[in-house]
This record gives sequence, C-alpha cells and structure tokens, in this order.
Amino acid sequence: MVDRLLPTRLDHAWRVFGTGLSFLAFGVGGLLLRLCVFPLLQLGVREPARRRALARRWIQRSFASHVWLMHTLGLLTYEVRGRERLQRRGLLILANHPTLIDVVFLISLLPDADCVVKVGVARNPFMRGPVRAAGYIANDEGAGLVEDCIAAVRGGGNLVIFPEGTRSEPGRPLRLQRGAANIAVRGRLDITPVRISCAPPTLGKGQKWYRVPSRRFHMLIEVGDDLPIAPFVDAIAAAPGGEALAVRRLNDHLGHYFSGDVARAGT
Repeated sequence: MVDRLLPTRLDHAWRVFGTGLSFLAFGVGGLLLRLCVFPLLQLGVREPARRRALARRWIQRSFASHVWLMHTLGLLTYEVRGRERLQRRGLLILANHPTLIDVVFLISLLPDADCVVKVGVARNPFMRGPVRAAGYIANDEGAGLVEDCIAAVRGGGNLVIFPEGTRSEPGRPLRLQRGAANIAVRGRLDITPVRISCAPPTLGKGQKWYRVPSRRFHMLIEVGDDLPIAPFVDAIAAAPGGEALAVRRLNDHLGHYFSGDVARAGT
C-alpha cells in the first residue's frame, strides 16, 4: 500500500511546488517587463500606437511562455479548438471565466489583445506596468467605458471581456453582468465567443493556489463561430426601450451559451 501511495504523493508534492514556481515566475516576469522592457519601448519608440502594439506583443509572448512553463512542469495539458478564428482584427471576444489562468491562455493566443481589467489589476505592482504600456482599459472609467470599448474594436483591436466580471463560483449558475452585452448592442458588434473549461477544477474563485487537484488538469479553449448581433437588434428596433431589451436578451443568450458548455465539461 505504501509503495503504491508514494508515487501519488510525490506527484502531488511536485505539482504544489511547480504551481508555486509558476506563480513566482509570473510575478518576476511582470516585474521585468515593467522595469526593463517597457521603459526601453518608451525611450526607443516614439509613435504611441506602435509602442502599444509592441507592448502587447511582448505580453502575448510572455503569457505563451508561461503556458509552456506550466505544461513543461507537468501541471496541465491543454487543447485549443478554432484558434484560426482569433487570427482576425476587430474582434469582440467574450469568454467564461472558470479559473485564474484562463486569461493567460486567451491572451497568449492574441498578439494584439486589448482587455478590460479590474482596477485592482491595474494597480498591482507586478501588473501595473504591462497594463499601462499595453493601453488596457480599466473598468473604473465610468460613463466613457462603453464608448472606449467600442472604439477599441472599431479601431481594429481584439477586445477580451469576461462578462461574469469575476471567476465563476463552482456549483452555482453563471451570473453575467450586462456590460459586455451593452457594448455589443450599442456598438452593433458581432461577438466571437470562447468557451473555456478546466477539469478537474482548479484556481477557481476563493481557491488557494496550493490546493492543487488530485491530478494535472486539462484546459480546453473552444473558439466558436461568431454570434451575429443583428438578430438581437433588428427584431426589436421599433419596440419601446428596444436597446435595453436587446441587451437583456443578448445577456440571457450568452448565459445559456456559456452555461451549457460548463455543464457538459463537468460530466
């Protein structure tokens, strides 16, 4: 019995160590970008748009390197379906948010990703530099937030939003905020949906980093066909309060879209 349990315990201990190492590497990487790479971009590249694009490329490459590190350490396996759909410009990308690292995976696939980030992330000492250099949109920008998001997509950027606003709570129905649907409706923007599943669940809301699952986890990222906005907008154009109704209906549709995938991933 002891002989059979020993490899399992060693594997678990290694994955706890590897998880801690990957968190440390992520923090150090963000700090190096802030202290070394982005100041050089600020000095060497005068054009703001080009400087922002180069910063985003650096972030994409660093996130891809982090995915490689986690995979090499034996912490996870992963699969990406529909990657080619992300190789376009001017996308409004909406995704569910089951785990802390899904944003790392998603941005690693996008060389010019724009994001709406929490105020806490924008002020984090390890993330403040990358967020500012890449020109990400902080979600405390008030009334102009929706217009800024619409302008980012129309300007050719690929805007990533997690409509839940925070990580999913295990065992509870998804609750989507209406901000993402509002952006899509007001901007008349089609949606590129991304379904993300993590099995077994790890790094969920309220879960400590060292509570690693019983085995290495598998990340599945599925980029779906675009969801056209026209059916939600055109059918109610003449209805009283039509835009608000379109937002509610779209938000409900997105909730069913993502919840259906989450339910299947858990079976």
